[in-house]
Amino acid sequence: MIATINRAYAAPHPPAGTILIVTIWIILIISSMVLVFARTMRVSAYAAANMVATHQADMIADGALQSVLAQIALQEELTDKEKNALTEAVPVGEGYFWLLRSNLEDDKQHTFGLVHEASKINLNSASLEMLQKLPGMSAELAASIIDWRDEDSDLTEGGAESEYYLLQSNAYECKNAPLETVEEILLLRGATQEVLFGEDTNFNGVLDDHENDGEKSAPDDNRNGTLDSGLYDYVTVYSVEKNVDQEGNSRININDAQSRPALQQALQEALDEDRALEIMTLLPNNPSFDNIFEFYYQIGIEASEFGQFADRITTSQEESLIGLVNVNSAPKPVLLCLPSLEDSDADKLINERGRASTDLQSIAWVLEVLDQDKAMAIGRFITTRSYQYRADIVSVSGNGRSFRRHASILDAMESPTRVRFWKSLTHLGWPLDRDILATLRAGEELE
Repeated sequence: MIATINRAYAAPHPPAGTILIVTIWIILIISSMVLVFARTMRVSAYAAANMVATHQADMIADGALQSVLAQIALQEELTDKEKNALTEAVPVGEGYFWLLRSNLEDDKQHTFGLVHEASKINLNSASLEMLQKLPGMSAELAASIIDWRDEDSDLTEGGAESEYYLLQSNAYECKNAPLETVEEILLLRGATQEVLFGEDTNFNGVLDDHENDGEKSAPDDNRNGTLDSGLYDYVTVYSVEKNVDQEGNSRININDAQSRPALQQALQEALDEDRALEIMTLLPNNPSFDNIFEFYYQIGIEASEFGQFADRITTSQEESLIGLVNVNSAPKPVLLCLPSLEDSDADKLINERGRASTDLQSIAWVLEVLDQDKAMAIGRFITTRSYQYRADIVSVSGNGRSFRRHASILDAMESPTRVRFWKSLTHLGWPLDRDILATLRAGEELE
């Protein structure tokens, strides 16, 4: 009887296969956990690698800046080949950097190097007439620039003073002081993003697909196969130089009677004593030369003689000269902004400065190209020097996972060269050929 009861209350055996099913579920749960953990680790590994790449790109950008500063300091000692080697795909550790600049002659090809700010028109010093000659400039905007930078509240015809700006939705006063950046021009009447930057929305100087597709994507371009770069590549607010010669000595003011002994000494050193005395006798008693070209034509000396001391003399009493245009490097649209110059004159200047035999140390070489009236018209607006440079630095990590881009303005008028402007342009995207990134991500080196 007891045996019968025990059998009745004995625990039932689990159905066949239950243990196997439970085991499989446990394995699936553990496997899922392992997969999730592995994925998390994989994502963390990628994040860590990207962070390393980002730091590497930042460090390469810093290295590129130091390279540029050294290049500026040693530019007179470097050959053209050495300078070019420091501008395109320059290796730094495992990564590379480029000094990108706009190609104003061919918008289908990237070009590299430093940009001379003195090769542009200075918004703070150019006359109304010079501003109006800039590509894409309107009479309204040119007049507004004059009103914005001058100290008075007198209205230039077509321009704007505080009365106009105070009526805007975000009201503000007219500055009546010099512009501090080129982008400040966007505050002025008549200025727009399109006028300033044109179709080149990523500032790389070449016509990209999105800049030539009409209304499909920004910008709203005209789809004509040519890049409209706007004003940006032709204007500056940074160009300035000291009124000194190549050796750093103060120039001799030929309009100052007290400077005559110094002028005679300079002539003797450049020519000889007899010729110096002869030239001194030709000077008027109360000279008022507008520029040194007027001195050259009035005295009637040889161009070869003038070139030997032209850099030693000046007609300005100012210690610093703002906005002179570097005639050795200015592009054609900038040269055409100079008084009286026409297309043929700009072409002649560009051709002559490209000759290996032309001495570009002083502006005297211009006398061999232009006639008297045109030379005298531009004499007080030109120079052969640059002390401020724009460096558009693009840096990339060795694995191509991260890049950085910075726009900078470097001022070498004082030693050491200082950074006057530093701005990130990384948000504009990769500005060079996409094949570069593909090559690096494939683990290959750039040629």
